[in-house]
Amino acid sequence: MVVQMASSSSPSSSPVTITVTSGGKTTGARSMGLTSPIPRASLSHNPNSPLTATTGNRSSSGGGRYSSIAAAAATTTTTEEINSEFVSYTVHIPPTPDHQPISMSTSQSSSSLLFHHLPGEEDESSRQQPNNSNSMKPGSSFISGTIFTGGFNSVTRGHVIESSMERLEPAKFGNMCGMKGCDEKAIQPNSRAPCDCGFKICRECYLDCLSSGGGHCPGCKEPYKDGIEDDEIRGEAEDQALPLPSMAEFRPDKRLSLVKSFKAPNQPSDFDHNRWLFETKGTYGYGNAVWPKDGYGMGSGHSGFEHPPDFGERSRRPLTRKVSVSAAILSPYRLLMMIRLAALVLFLMWRIRHPNHEAMWLWGMSIVCEFWFAVSWLLDQLPKICPVNRVADLSVLKERYESPNLRNPKGRSDLPGIDVFVSTADPEKEPPLVTANTILSILAVDYPVEKLACYLSDDGGSLLTFEALAETASFARIWVPFCRKHGIEPRSPDSYFGQKKDFLKNKVRLDFVRERRWVKREYDEFKVRINSLPDSIRRRSDAYNAHEELRAKKKHVEMGGNVGESVKVPKATWMSDGSHWPGTWMSAETDHSRGDHAGIIQAMLAPPNSEPVYGSEADAENLIDTTEADIRLPMLVYVSREKRPGYDHNKKAGAMNALVRTSAIMSNGSFILNLDCDHYIYNSLALREGMCFMLDRGGDRVCYVQFPQRFEGIDPNDRYANHNAVFFDVSMRAFDGLQGPMYVGTGCIFRRTALYGFSPPRATEHHGWFGTKKLKLFLRRRPKGTKKEPEEIALPINGDHAEDDDLDIESLLLPKRFGNSVPLTASIPVAEFQGRLLQDLQGKGNHGRPAGSLAVPREPLDAATVAEAISVISCFYEDRTEWGKRVGWIYGSVTEDVVTGYRMHNRGWRSVYCVTKSDAFRGTAPINLTDRLHQVLRWATGSVEIFFSRNNALFASRRMKFLQRIAYFSVGIYPFTSFFLLVYCMLPAVSLFSGQFIVQSLSVTFLILLLLITLTLCMLALLEIKWSGITLHEWWRNEQFWLIGGTSAHPAAVLQGLLKVIAGVDISFTLTSKSATPDDSEDEFAELYVVKWSFLMIPPITIMMVNLIAIAVGMARALYSPFPQWSKLLGGVFFSFWVLCHLYPFAKGLMGRQGRVPTIVYVWSGLLSMIISLLWVYISPPSGSQSYMKFEFP
Repeated sequence: MVVQMASSSSPSSSPVTITVTSGGKTTGARSMGLTSPIPRASLSHNPNSPLTATTGNRSSSGGGRYSSIAAAAATTTTTEEINSEFVSYTVHIPPTPDHQPISMSTSQSSSSLLFHHLPGEEDESSRQQPNNSNSMKPGSSFISGTIFTGGFNSVTRGHVIESSMERLEPAKFGNMCGMKGCDEKAIQPNSRAPCDCGFKICRECYLDCLSSGGGHCPGCKEPYKDGIEDDEIRGEAEDQALPLPSMAEFRPDKRLSLVKSFKAPNQPSDFDHNRWLFETKGTYGYGNAVWPKDGYGMGSGHSGFEHPPDFGERSRRPLTRKVSVSAAILSPYRLLMMIRLAALVLFLMWRIRHPNHEAMWLWGMSIVCEFWFAVSWLLDQLPKICPVNRVADLSVLKERYESPNLRNPKGRSDLPGIDVFVSTADPEKEPPLVTANTILSILAVDYPVEKLACYLSDDGGSLLTFEALAETASFARIWVPFCRKHGIEPRSPDSYFGQKKDFLKNKVRLDFVRERRWVKREYDEFKVRINSLPDSIRRRSDAYNAHEELRAKKKHVEMGGNVGESVKVPKATWMSDGSHWPGTWMSAETDHSRGDHAGIIQAMLAPPNSEPVYGSEADAENLIDTTEADIRLPMLVYVSREKRPGYDHNKKAGAMNALVRTSAIMSNGSFILNLDCDHYIYNSLALREGMCFMLDRGGDRVCYVQFPQRFEGIDPNDRYANHNAVFFDVSMRAFDGLQGPMYVGTGCIFRRTALYGFSPPRATEHHGWFGTKKLKLFLRRRPKGTKKEPEEIALPINGDHAEDDDLDIESLLLPKRFGNSVPLTASIPVAEFQGRLLQDLQGKGNHGRPAGSLAVPREPLDAATVAEAISVISCFYEDRTEWGKRVGWIYGSVTEDVVTGYRMHNRGWRSVYCVTKSDAFRGTAPINLTDRLHQVLRWATGSVEIFFSRNNALFASRRMKFLQRIAYFSVGIYPFTSFFLLVYCMLPAVSLFSGQFIVQSLSVTFLILLLLITLTLCMLALLEIKWSGITLHEWWRNEQFWLIGGTSAHPAAVLQGLLKVIAGVDISFTLTSKSATPDDSEDEFAELYVVKWSFLMIPPITIMMVNLIAIAVGMARALYSPFPQWSKLLGGVFFSFWVLCHLYPFAKGLMGRQGRVPTIVYVWSGLLSMIISLLWVYISPPSGSQSYMKFEFP
């Protein structure tokens, strides 16, 4: 059913012609009444909204007001006839507060929205009707097909486009019956609809459906459960939870009268017992209520009923459990740590007391290096004292938040909203197909659809990424229902179809094979479309540019110009609808280059409805039967922040902060998951497991839940330790036993209020030596007169009258901290409220939210909301605010992830490490040696920046535990180990050249202590392997790459960090390339054998060559010397061999592909041959002179 309105020349009083067609496509019609998955406090028109009491004529973030919605005015509009079956009639619609006359045109050339920024000038309509809730309603129909752009010194525009997604069929306007050909009024809005799906139907059509339609609802095809209530008193609001209170309203002693029953402490005062029993199919028994097992319990006997649900037991069951490492492993582990520490102390004392007087310089350098290594090992080992494991119980989560209860009789999802951020910057280094698979895995995740929103940040402003996302949104309508119907895992199509295992395992539906074959074919066509986009955009742009050149030349000639004179026309990049792309052009121009373009927001997928929508049976076009699968899709938004010359855009951290502000206005999820474009969701239940830790008792102190990074496409031998198994499975588990793991940049669920820089509700200060004395702090109930830390931003909960002044002060400071966007600051208390624990989980004196308070339908997403989101991604919005300083991702370091997590821990928050049974996320890692070294270089440079900044753990607050400080301090200091490592790797060669050793003689004490240090290290490694689950091979690869990185990337990182601190030289890094999935004919590990020269390779090559030559010289000296010193030779050769064994993967990487002999091999062979020949001539001169017995280093 399609409805088109055509307004005449007199919109105020003349009639409106309405044409109702029953089929075919229409132009100019779009879906109305879209529903947002999460309440937005920014532009609330709901009388139950928490911010209704505080709304007024709110100004935009730019200081002006959106004065009008300017569409092209047309005096008359004709309606195109599409189908022969239509009904035409004329009605009078007078102007009312619910219907404001707006001229709308069906012409595509004039279908654009213009939001003028008029500083100091108010909208006339807003002055006349400040509380008109429907003033922006017509704009909501443009949301899903409109690109919103704007920025510095430019207006905010909404450009309607024809996207590649199929259009949603628009619904009827107003409270009209949804049956075809019926224009009667539907059942009154304040009456309970006959069906839960909300399909609008009049009383006559409803009776016809009962008599001749089999009693089935025309909307959802389900049978009607009950009749229409004649009294029409109970409204739909009673079927929903209570509205969300704002921060200013949540005063139990003033605003809310919470009179609780002594029988049900968590029961609202206005709870309807009879209705609750009816909704849950319960009936009154003798002194209590009983629930029937099947039906309504009309059978005879007591066996037809079961005991009522125990809601108290539900709240007592924990969502998570902490599983400590077995004492049989942990006790010996700690004992070995003490033994090795004692052995190191004894070894260093012996070395200091027994110097080598023959080579004091060699002895001094070795002592300094060994002392540093001992300190570095101690800093790395101390945080590993108490590792833990954690387990989540998803059944309890479902029972507590998605089951019927006193305030949520229908069992709608009461889980808080999650906004998922995906970041990309360059489609050439980050292939769009990789990003598309990540987006598809997010859209198909097992989480309530209306509570999920996905945002893609395109920091390059590329049309290729934009059109690839549009294609992804179109293919998601096939892929997501298929995943939900058949329980597909993983839900990234490229990963799923590329699996080697049997895909028929545990599949019992007969239509699975047929539907999988069809979806596979559709995905192959989808890949071809994505791969053809660059060429398609180029050919399209060339054609449009050629046409523009012809027009410009024609105009030039008409104005009297020379025919042969060339006319310069900008080489624009064109969208498919024939308009300029507002982002980056392929040929850079002013306002259209990578660092100079407008901000862009496009809602690719509109917010879904709050109720499930089931599909149709299989037909010729859609071969999937989706009658049992929910076909709704989460909201999907494309965001490209504004960039202008002269502004520091702060790389990835700035892009993440722009997404935080955009999502706060458009969806305002209480939790945020950020992923890199190459990290897809491998386990569809990962988000639920992460939320278990956020929503469990004590979870209000958790700022983020970090998941381990797992990688695909790595060679089986893991030559360059790409898996980082020791860090993710040993160190991070150990940090979880302290104050929590570090934030590693991706695969992390944040609490939004923690990202805003607020302090936790409770914290612990650690005083005294090693933090043994603890002091509990309740930051939201701070006594009057207590001094507040300068870094603390408290979000108080109003419970005491004495805190009113503090609340007013905090409210006045919000614009200074977060910017002048009123909707953004207004969304903060709503996000905080939604992220609270349930009231029955809070302790005495703490505040939680009522159960069922989030199981309410969400507000629609309108054009004014998206226009406000454009204003907060402008390049100048963060000026004179605390974004990047205390709010959001922290600026000033190339490793913004570690700094952001450190700031949260420093305020007293704690984090959790969630290791799922099946990997939560999987991504790609650079397997090429050069790319891997540059990745390590960036990490190490960030650590050096942290060490020389105020984020050094030495300056941490008392809210951070002592061992957590050591962990962060170790992160900042480890690159400096590289200089000592370089010296120590050269000492064996120097020893062999000079004939001296680090000790004067190999005594028994030296050998015993050295053996004890080595054995305890190996035993510690074995125990770490035991309790962490890694393999010995992974541990050894980590040791090898520790030396490779320490002799190549880490010294360069220290030098770059010192240059930045001392000379102010800025550091720039290239984006790490993400490899796309290779074809079947390509080698999966082809990048592994590519040799790319880099200056970082010089130190390791030098160390290898010098040690090889030194071994040959030392052996020659020992063989031809009349008094060979075999002990010194053995010591030197042993340590040189130790160095070469660690550098073996590096040498193998220089050799290139196996089976081929690269040029470097010939160079090495010639060099070694020349050296050996010279040595032989030196050892055995032709004259027979014996002077060669005296070796002198040249």
